[in-house]
Amino acid sequence: MKPIVIGIAGASASGKSLFAETIYNELKDELGAPYISIMKEDSYYKDQTHMAMEDRIKTNYDHPNAFDHSLLVHHLDELKSGKPVKVPVYDYKIHNRIDDFIEMEPRKIIIIEGILLLVDKAIRKRLDASVYMDTPLDICLLRRLKRDIEERERSLESVVKQYRDTVRPMFMEFVDPSKQFADLIVPKGGKNRVAIDLLKARIKQLI
Repeated sequence: MKPIVIGIAGASASGKSLFAETIYNELKDELGAPYISIMKEDSYYKDQTHMAMEDRIKTNYDHPNAFDHSLLVHHLDELKSGKPVKVPVYDYKIHNRIDDFIEMEPRKIIIIEGILLLVDKAIRKRLDASVYMDTPLDICLLRRLKRDIEERERSLESVVKQYRDTVRPMFMEFVDPSKQFADLIVPKGGKNRVAIDLLKARIKQLI
C-alpha cells in the first residue's frame, strides 16, 4: 500500500507544527512508530550558499519562489514508491541549509506541514488529505514574535519589519487564498481537539 500523505498548511505561527506534532505523537502511540513520519516544508528552502549573508536576509521567505518545491515533490514521489530520501536541514540563523541531511524512510503515513503547501498544484495532487489552520493574524504575529526572538535569536525590529514587508503581504496574496483547496479548515489553533480527532479518524480510514 502506498503511503498516505497529509498536508497541513496555514499562516506562519498559525499552529501548524503543534497540530501536526499532536497528530504524529498520538498516532505513533496508537499505531506504532514505524507507521508514521513527519516532514516540514521549511526543510526545502532553496540552498543559498552562493549568496552573502546580507543578501540572504533580503530573501522573501514567504514567496513560493523561496522553496525548492520540485525537490519536495520528487521526495514525496520517492517515498510513495517505497524509497528513502535525504531531507535537507535548514538553519534559520544562517538563512541557509547546512551541510547535512536527514535520512527519511517510507512510512504508511506521512504528515507534512508548511505555509505554502496548498499553493503548489503539484504538491496538492500528492496529498490524500489537506488541512488549513485558520488562525487570526494578530494571534499569529504575537506567536511569531515570541518564537523568532526566543528560538531564532532575532531582534524585535527585524521580526516586525519582515512581517510588515513580506509575511503579511504574502499571506494575503498566496496563503489565505489557498485555503479553498483544504479538505478541513481548522479554527482555534493547533489544540483544536475536535479537528485532531476528525483528522485522526480520517487517516485511520484511509489506511
